Amino acid sequence: MRDAQERLCQLCARAAAQVEEECTQLLHSSERRSADDLSGCGHALVSLLAEQASQLARAYRTELAGPTSEQSPSAEHQLILRRLDDIISIAYAKFYAFIFKDLPACWRQLYTDASILKFCLLVYERISSHRDRRRVTTSDDQGVLDKLIRCLDLALILAGAAGEYRGRAWIDRAFGLLQQWWDAAQISEESFDLPERPAKRPRWDEDTDGSLHPQFTGKSSFSRSEPFTPPVQHPIKRVSSMSMEDFQGHMKHVSKAVPGPEPVILTDVPDDWPARTTRPWQNPDYLLSQTFNGRRLVPVEVGRSYVDEGWGQKLVTFNELLESYVDLSRPSSDPGSTKNPNDEPPPIVYLAQHPLFTQLPGLRNDIMIPDHCYTSPPPHPTDSSIDQPELDEPLLNAWFGPPGTITPLHTDPYHNLLVQVVGRKYVRLYSPLETQRMQARGKEDGVEMGNTSLLDVGVMEGWDRICQDHDQVVQDQEAAEKMRQAFKHVPFVDCILEPGDTLYIPIGWWHYVRGLSVSFSVSFWWN
Repeated sequence: MRDAQERLCQLCARAAAQVEEECTQLLHSSERRSADDLSGCGHALVSLLAEQASQLARAYRTELAGPTSEQSPSAEHQLILRRLDDIISIAYAKFYAFIFKDLPACWRQLYTDASILKFCLLVYERISSHRDRRRVTTSDDQGVLDKLIRCLDLALILAGAAGEYRGRAWIDRAFGLLQQWWDAAQISEESFDLPERPAKRPRWDEDTDGSLHPQFTGKSSFSRSEPFTPPVQHPIKRVSSMSMEDFQGHMKHVSKAVPGPEPVILTDVPDDWPARTTRPWQNPDYLLSQTFNGRRLVPVEVGRSYVDEGWGQKLVTFNELLESYVDLSRPSSDPGSTKNPNDEPPPIVYLAQHPLFTQLPGLRNDIMIPDHCYTSPPPHPTDSSIDQPELDEPLLNAWFGPPGTITPLHTDPYHNLLVQVVGRKYVRLYSPLETQRMQARGKEDGVEMGNTSLLDVGVMEGWDRICQDHDQVVQDQEAAEKMRQAFKHVPFVDCILEPGDTLYIPIGWWHYVRGLSVSFSVSFWWN
């Protein structure tokens, strides 16, 4: 425990000293080094950040030189904490003043550096209070670990962990040392200053045959229950063991009926992924072990579909996502809570299109980029303006949620391999030739929605009740019936993705995706 604590202490000390040095250089420089460095935030904010970093660096130098018997100046630290929170709030306010892609990097770096300093201060406070037991109270102890984790996760999720010298690499390192510190506290006689120590993190050890097995009581898996399963009417071709050469040939083949390549299901792409074998994502206990016992924050969508009225977004802990929304059959980790089967069902909550694997590198190690992503796909078959600059690496996103999640009919700006790791999904696709009949939305409230259809597949097919947004589009039943009849004549292909299936979605194809059971998918965009 002491080793991990000392290394985390040293990491924090270096970060505080680096921020102080960088800010001091900017304050005394007559020229800006870059349009996006911290100087873009203004002299006053850089000076304020430098002052907090200086005080924190001084405190760490004293700590590393050897703790004294004097009590730490808690009031001074609380003032530093308030100043850092002020800086974080100012930086975050700028996030709303720009479209995120146009947000100057200086504000994201300011948010990240202030969050890192806040984390370092909380670590220092924890070490100090642990050393001076008289200063420890129940209120001090409550939720200390959650505060540390939340501080860094917000920098990752909201600010993208910006910064050339610290940023994501520093945060990943800090999380690793924090995990080691916490794990050591679980098996030592010293607590982490929490009133109740949660269950030990499951250990994953290597067996003699090279496989991994969990060291916890009772293996578990997600429910496979499917409240509703749509019929497959026009099945997509399924192929096993398709080589890169064959896949390249498939993309070059053009039929008379459809411009460009057609969708195809590859049945064995992730067969050797740890996520499907030795570190199974089907096991919720494994996922909890990779998310700091479920404490890590993740962004989720709340509502049936992102085009429905009342749809929103929020941040939840992974454990809350799991227990309260994804798999209600799981027993609660809170011994004081009970689940009443007569309670109103929770809203649909979906971890959708999130770069989870940059936030949680441990899960990234459980998957591999399919070789098929290193082929040369054709451009958009009907509209070259949609083609994007060539990517250096595929874009990876996670999709994790309960039965009933819906991604409405839309198109992607890249070719897509959708890999089904856990559970089943229904997918329906329409050719680029049907774009005019898809009734694209256009701009809504200043947001470009031209890649999303007005047509709600679930409502058109009678699977779902009409939502308010759809009522606004279709004013009367007669018009609604005409629209349904016209929609039924639009040709499509569809499928149910089983665990281990990979669906190739060519650029330009409209697709609707519906989670049938608890489901975990990974999408790979490439061009």
